This record gives sequence, structure tokens and C-alpha cells, in this order.
Amino acid sequence: MISTPLDSLLVPETIVRPRSFAGLMSVYESNYLRLLHLVPDLEQIDGCFRSRVAGDCDLHVDIMERSRYTVTLTLTYYFPSLAGPVADPDMLVRAYLDGKQAEAISLGRKHCHVEFRRLLADQSKALGARWNRNVVLNKWLEYLIEQGHLVLDR
Repeated sequence: MISTPLDSLLVPETIVRPRSFAGLMSVYESNYLRLLHLVPDLEQIDGCFRSRVAGDCDLHVDIMERSRYTVTLTLTYYFPSLAGPVADPDMLVRAYLDGKQAEAISLGRKHCHVEFRRLLADQSKALGARWNRNVVLNKWLEYLIEQGHLVLDR
């Protein structure tokens, strides 16, 4: 599947510096575009969903809370372990429908996946935890889209 980078849909009004407040807002906008590509019916769907694609883990998407202007959801993979399934990266995301932005609210502490640990380490000291979480969300959404994940209402 060949796709156009979703960031090309952003209309830059100014050049933003990475790790700045304006840069963080640009990441939020990019997150929203990628999330909307992954979950096209974001404004309407409710419940729990699973996206399956060949060669990748099942993506679990749970709508946790919905209001007029926001949707809060979890994105995760589940990995088997002796103590039971482990959710990783276990990310809580809030989409601001009116502002067309999406923010990673929290990111689980323990990460089984080496790439997530590397991304977090690379992004340390960059506008604190918000920058870290949202860069990871942005890269993960890009990966999910490239893998062909798509969450549709039943």
C-alpha cells in the first residue's frame, strides 16, 4: 500500500522548532490526522474494536469516554506472559474534535518492545513527558497505518 504522508495535509503557518510549544501543537495536529486515518469514524464509533493485519499484532482500540468535543480512547497491543496478557504500549489518547488535535494523555510505564523504549530514551528532556508521549504516539500511528490497520464501526 503506497500512501501520501499525512503530514502533507498540515498547513504550516510558521516554521516551528522541535521541542517547542508550537512544535508540540504541530505534533498534536499530526497525531489527529493519523488517528483519523486509522479510525475514520472517530466522531461516531463507541465500544471496543480490534484491527488485525497479517504480520503484525492485533491492535486493540477501546473508546473510554465521549463528549461533544472530545473522544478518549486506548490503543494497545496485548503480549502473552506467564502472569497473563501484558498491554504494551498501553496508550491513553484524547482527540479534540473541534480543535482537530490528538494528545497522548498517558503511556504505560513498562515497555516490552525495544523500539518503544528507544523512542522514549531518545526524546528525553524535550518539553517534558508530553513531548515524549506524543512523539511516540505520532510514530506509532504512522507505523499502524503503514501496516494497514484500520478500525471501522461494526
